[in-house]
Amino acid sequence: MIPDVSQALAWLEKHPQALQGIRRGLERETLRVTPEGQLATTGHPESLGSALTHKWITTDFAEALLEFITPVDGDIDHMLTVMRDIHRVTARALGEERMWPLSMPCYVKEGQDIELAQYGTSNVGRFKTLYREGLKNRYGALMQTISGVHYNFSLPLAFWQAKCGVQDAQSGKEAISAGYFRLIRNYYRFGWVIPYLFGASPAICPSFLQGKPTTLPFEKTEGGMYYLPYATSLRLSDLGYTNKSQSNLGITFNDLQTYVAGLKRAIKTPSEEYARMGLMKDGKHLQINTNILQIENELYAPIRPKRVTREGESPSDALLRGGIEYIEVRSLDINPFSPIGVDEQQVRFLDLFMVWCVLADAPEMSSDELLCTRKNWNRVILEGRKPGLTLGMGCETAQHPLSEVGKDLFKDLRRVAVTLDAIAGNHEYQQVCDQLVACFDDPELTYSARILRSMIDNGIGGTGLALAEQYRAMLREEPLEVFTEADFEKEHDASWQRQREIEESDREPFDEWLAKQA
Repeated sequence: MIPDVSQALAWLEKHPQALQGIRRGLERETLRVTPEGQLATTGHPESLGSALTHKWITTDFAEALLEFITPVDGDIDHMLTVMRDIHRVTARALGEERMWPLSMPCYVKEGQDIELAQYGTSNVGRFKTLYREGLKNRYGALMQTISGVHYNFSLPLAFWQAKCGVQDAQSGKEAISAGYFRLIRNYYRFGWVIPYLFGASPAICPSFLQGKPTTLPFEKTEGGMYYLPYATSLRLSDLGYTNKSQSNLGITFNDLQTYVAGLKRAIKTPSEEYARMGLMKDGKHLQINTNILQIENELYAPIRPKRVTREGESPSDALLRGGIEYIEVRSLDINPFSPIGVDEQQVRFLDLFMVWCVLADAPEMSSDELLCTRKNWNRVILEGRKPGLTLGMGCETAQHPLSEVGKDLFKDLRRVAVTLDAIAGNHEYQQVCDQLVACFDDPELTYSARILRSMIDNGIGGTGLALAEQYRAMLREEPLEVFTEADFEKEHDASWQRQREIEESDREPFDEWLAKQA
């Protein structure tokens, strides 16, 4: 079931320097909660700076949903320490509130009004809030409070020069983009390994369903918690943020032009369902437009091709201009065993897996086959630890035991690990392989099994609150390591100044400005 990567791995072993200079970045979401574990109803703390313009600390869907962003980094330890510094400063700024350490939200009261993220009075700020209003009306606010970690990854130019013979990033953008699309297709075929190893949302609080029926065969604890005994990541299931109307968009990952054309088509395609919702009610905007996607970021995807945008440029136009610059991996649950929601083992594994995905042969995929890959993901998401679980080849033409496929994959990953370790002069990537490959013989070692044991004993609330309390105490006491307090004060002041400048230069009435965005 695993493609034959032996030739590509032999090439890599001859060109280890091609991997020198991998660049990464992390984004981590976390809900602010009260000491009792309920969703905080306070606004985004002023002391954390402007959510609109701060470089490292912002909000995602809701005022209570923090998002932390590290700068692009070539050093794993440095990147994780930066993320930890951001957590340390935030923990001290939150007073009695805690950061929720799980992907699935804490207890949410029936019908609780979840305040959308606010970004000030500028048109850009109001537009961001209106986009979230649309998400709330389309999918429900609770779906949007699910938290995850995004991992951004790019290979050095030296890799593409050695592998594809490109001269520079601009003239080689077609070849580089084709390589990243190969990575993405392999990710769709084999990325289920991420929820298998690191999925950490096997259960939900009953308040998450808000009385809605579900077809999932949940088991229930005495305390009322719903869980699936072999589930890995309910965050990635249909309970999470998926857009049913998106599955028929026919967006594929075979080449840049077709991908962007599919994305642009979705933004222009009207939706009957969203048209019935309307644009305004009682003088209040309900959504940006009534199309299948309000903006490109609404496309639900476990992985995205990205390029840093210029001012006023859409993500797809940025891709057309310069090709794919980096990949955003979006399938990581919050790691409940880390105070910062992610750890070094995960980053090293993702490095190995991304390199493997870019090396392995990846035939082009139709939109139908793309839908077929979802079957393996769903199996792993809902019953990944089930004894004897098999995965389908292609569109279910043959079945293979998950444990065998996983161990075959790790044989290849170990060869990548040896190459990366040779560059650094240590064995850290190989150690990650040794630690994680054991999960295929013993699923009890996976994150989902480990956290579920605690949840069954203590409930989601008990587990989440105990971890939140532990991490809060730890982070509040730790000194900063990379940044200084003065760095955060400077960015706090600068972020509010940037927001004021945007608001002062922005005099156009919102409705007129909004009409031009279409």
